[in-house]
Amino acid sequence: MSSPAPTPPRAVTVLITRRVPPSQAAAFEAAMAGMLEAAARFPGHLGGQVVRPGDPGSGDEPMLYHVVFAFDDEAHLAAWESSPERAHWLAQVQAHTVGEQRDRVSGVEYWFQPPGGAPQAPPRWRVAVVTWLGIFPTVLFLFLTVAPWLEHWPLVPRVFVITVLVVVIMTWLVAPRLTRWLAHWLHAGR
Repeated sequence: MSSPAPTPPRAVTVLITRRVPPSQAAAFEAAMAGMLEAAARFPGHLGGQVVRPGDPGSGDEPMLYHVVFAFDDEAHLAAWESSPERAHWLAQVQAHTVGEQRDRVSGVEYWFQPPGGAPQAPPRWRVAVVTWLGIFPTVLFLFLTVAPWLEHWPLVPRVFVITVLVVVIMTWLVAPRLTRWLAHWLHAGR
């Protein structure tokens, strides 16, 4: 009798929402830049970003910042979260904020968090349908508009540019709208 194959590690994304008084915005952004730079030096770091009030996908609240950290697995995220570097920068950041809300999700599940932040994700098949509904027109649009400009580039840089654009467009434009428009269907029966 064979033992089940170990499940491969899954990327983990931490979403942090912070309320920043307008008078503290510049200092907060400077501290966050330091924190993002420090996190980028840690093993398994996949990326991080600050979504400012008014940025596409940021929501309606003027003082609300969203911060995203992504690591390739839980162990690397835990190493970052328990590090003295993070503690240092967290103290710098918190000096300029009022409150915090944290959510930890794997893969692209954060696109599909139900209204009100309930932790239960929709069924994977519905996530796959909505993801396809966003990616298909996004990729088609990019192939019709951007790809012709890149046709003389080598393959790897072309794929790099197209995939970066797909991720950015999906994360901040398409996925938030699709999940809002299809929220009742995504979370039906949950």
